[in-house]
Amino acid sequence: MANGNAPVLTSDALLNHWQGHRRLTRRMIEAFPDDKLFTYSLGGMRTFGELALEMLLMGVPMVRGVITNEWEQNRSREARPRAEVLRLWDEATKQINELWPQIPADRFHETIKAFGAYEGKTYDLLMYVIDNEIHHRGQGYVYLRTLGIEPPPFYER
Repeated sequence: MANGNAPVLTSDALLNHWQGHRRLTRRMIEAFPDDKLFTYSLGGMRTFGELALEMLLMGVPMVRGVITNEWEQNRSREARPRAEVLRLWDEATKQINELWPQIPADRFHETIKAFGAYEGKTYDLLMYVIDNEIHHRGQGYVYLRTLGIEPPPFYER
């Protein structure tokens, strides 16, 4: 195998990387006061609760879609108590861990059309979901700091 074609990450390593981010995002959700999760925002951005629900709408549906080529859409984005968001987060984490091993190795390099709209290599689309989470978590850091709350250290995943 030529050096340029050597895999950098295994499927397990990518999952572990993502789950590290998911653990940190969960701690961010926990850090928000329940009354601010779906009410506090800055500069016209969405609330962190709305962003957390978006992450939930992307994670499991993306992994399941990669496996089945069926794309779940239109789940509820209604505000709910923080405890419910955390329960959904934990449920999604478990589902991702259960579904991930079902992704055939070759599937990561296939071009797919996720949710009927986003075409790309499977690994790129999965990394987009991770990048989206990191981006929105950054917004959450700003929100927490402006609320006078010390967010969890970003490097403790």
